Amino acid sequence: MSDVYLTRVDASQNMARYCRMTVQPTLFGKWSLVREWGRVGRGGQVRVVPYPSEGEAAEAMSELLRRRARRGYAIVG
Repeated sequence: MSDVYLTRVDASQNMARYCRMTVQPTLFGKWSLVREWGRVGRGGQVRVVPYPSEGEAAEAMSELLRRRARRGYAIVG
């Protein structure tokens, strides 16, 4: 999986949020799920979660994508 960028925009609630997720290798032979989220057009928060394998990191990313989709986020690009 590569970089995934999601947005949720609702002008009636003054909401413009984004979430970016990617699976990346670490320097120590493991894998990590890197998530960044916040308001569109601003710097957001970043969380890096290590996983022992690429498959586990990708599975965690898929689960987060499902959760975000249920909350109204849409994939951009």
